[in-house]
This record gives sequence, structure tokens and C-alpha cells, in this order.
Amino acid sequence: MPRPKILVFDIETTPNLGYVWGKWQQDVIEYKTEWTMLCFAMLCFAYKWLGEKKTIAVGQNKFSEEILVRRLHSLFEEADIVIAHNGNSFDVKMCNAKFIEFGLDPPSFYKSIDTKLVAKRYFRFNSNKLDDLGNLLGLGRKIQTGGFQLWTGCMAGDKKSWAKMLKYNIQDVLLLEKVYLKLRPWMDNHPAMNLLVDKSDACPKCGGGPDVLL
Repeated sequence: MPRPKILVFDIETTPNLGYVWGKWQQDVIEYKTEWTMLCFAMLCFAYKWLGEKKTIAVGQNKFSEEILVRRLHSLFEEADIVIAHNGNSFDVKMCNAKFIEFGLDPPSFYKSIDTKLVAKRYFRFNSNKLDDLGNLLGLGRKIQTGGFQLWTGCMAGDKKSWAKMLKYNIQDVLLLEKVYLKLRPWMDNHPAMNLLVDKSDACPKCGGGPDVLL
């Protein structure tokens, strides 16, 4: 029985570009669609398979949004479980919006683990942000972006901005994997890994057993 495929991923998106009359709680008069169709544009995404060394980031600096979306869809098709921070509220729904926008069917069935929801359900941290969890648990930090200018720089095609954005995206995935592994033993609703590896005596959370370890 092959090991379950667990996708750890993070997406970055562009903002909507719009016109407003003021700075505080304004209705948008009109928004531009250069980078938006049905919703925000997918700027880039990074991913790794749990337990593997390689982490990959791809972005619109080299590929069209459609290529990005189709590639991410193929990864979802492969995955038994997908992991993202705030994934159920943002990343997964954003991906679904892009999948349907580009005419793709729903990916094959997978389980979603949102580490932000895990942190909120089982703990009372001062903050459930990925950076704060990583720092508190001694696992590392996110890369500082320097602010919104990094996103506008990427949208303008600035090479230095793109290099930093992809590095930032990769670090998010690496930190996410560490946070997930730290929180996993506390999860009583984790997908049954022993069933996914077809080993009734394996650990239901990690799939570990005499000859199986994730």
C-alpha cells in the first residue's frame, strides 16, 4: 500500500485594484480587472509533499495564471490530504474559485487540515497567526516582506520583488509543515492515517508502524 500523499501548500494573491472616494470604510466605485477576473488573481504558490525535502514555488513571473491554477489542480488531484494555514477560509476556497473560473472540475476527494483551526480548537494562544505560532513553539519565523510594496512590485514585474516573494512563499510552507507536525499529536479529529495506509495497527495520526512512517 503506497503512503498517503499529504500536500503542504500556501498561495499568495493580488489585491483588487479599485477607486474609492476616501480611506475609511468606503464603497468601491469601480475596480480594475487587469489582475482580476471573478476574484483576486493567484500571484504564486509554494508546496511540498510532507516528509520530502524539496519545496517548490511557481509564480506569474514565469507562468500565466491559468498554468499556475492547472498545476495546483493537478497537485490536489494527487493529494489524499491538503494542509494550509487558514486554508479552509482562504486558500482552499480561493483555489476552488480559480478552478471553476478556468473550467476545471472539482479535484478528487481529499481531506483538508487547517492549522489555524487546529490552533484555535485545542489551544488558547495569544495569536493563531502562523508567524506567532512558529515563534512561540520555537520552530522559526516567516520572512518579513517589508510591506505591501512587495506585492505591487511583483505586479509591476520587478525581479527583486519576485525573488523575495517566492522565497517568502517557500518559507511559509516550510514553517507550516513544522507547525502541523507539532500540533498533530493533539488532534483527535485527524484523518485516520492507519486507514489510508491500510494498516489497522498503525498510528491513526501519523501512519507510523513497524514498516510505515510518515
